[in-house]
Order: sequence, then structure tokens, then C-alpha cells
Amino acid sequence: MTASSLTTLIAADGDAMRRIAGEVLAPHLRAGDVVILTGDLGAGKTTFTQGLGAAIGVRGPVASPTFIIARTHPSLVGGPALIHVDAYRLNSLAELDDLDLDTTVEDSITVVEWGEDKAEQLAADRVHVTIAREVGGEVDMERPDEGLRTVTIRLVGARWAGVSLVG
Repeated sequence: MTASSLTTLIAADGDAMRRIAGEVLAPHLRAGDVVILTGDLGAGKTTFTQGLGAAIGVRGPVASPTFIIARTHPSLVGGPALIHVDAYRLNSLAELDDLDLDTTVEDSITVVEWGEDKAEQLAADRVHVTIAREVGGEVDMERPDEGLRTVTIRLVGARWAGVSLVG
């Protein structure tokens, strides 16, 4: 079993989600890091990735890569690129492997939406982010960024030993 630490935060809206990504997690990220995002449709996975992208200074806009599967956002500040993957339409580990992410993972920060039980093979040391919307009520599609979300960040592996995320 790999050691891990857990941080849970509340995001009141999309701006708070971007702040959590940009201020809590992004300062600790470096080339070679893999972030796996989990959450229902509309939970805020892409919004979280937008916050990461802005904080690490990549070319945007960061948008959902649902139909192209993976998008590369080069750094504008001499840092690592952001590889943004949407594994929702992938049916197997083999399909994820076909993307050849292992050839870019060491030089980039790789974020995989819908990556749980698929992207763990990319790195033993990784970050799992689970985003859960508040229970009850309908999602207001006119204002999808609104509504409380619980953001749970789990740091897995030796790379994250001693790292403390502060919300």
C-alpha cells in the first residue's frame, strides 16, 4: 500500500474551484506530476484544470478536451506544459496507453479527467482529486459554476511525503 495524505476543502463556486487548484495544489506541482480528476458531469473537473493552467502559466484557454481526448498547453513562463486528458470516452487501459502519455509525462504536468482506474499506471506518485457536488436539487445549467462542491485531494506516493496542502 502506498502512503497518502488527504486534504478536503469546500468550493462555493467556479472561482473558488479555480483558487483551490491555483493556490493550494499548483504551487506544489512540477514536471512529471500526474493529477487524476474524478467527479460527476458538471462537478468542476475542467474548472479545476483551468485554475491549474492559469497558476502554472500555460497557454490557454483550458477547455474540456472531450472530443479530442488530449490537449497540450505549452508553458508561457518556461515551466512544464500542461497535458489535459479526458478519459471519459476511453473504454480501456489500452486506449489510454495508445495516447503515448508515458512519452510526455516526465516533462509535463499531466491532468486526466475521468482517469480513476485508468491513469494510475502513468505514475506511482500522483495526486487524486475528487470533486463532489452538494447532494439534492437540480444543477442549474444557466449557472453551472454555482453550488457547493467538496474537493478532496489525496497525495499518493513518496514524491508527496512531507507535502502539506494549506487551504
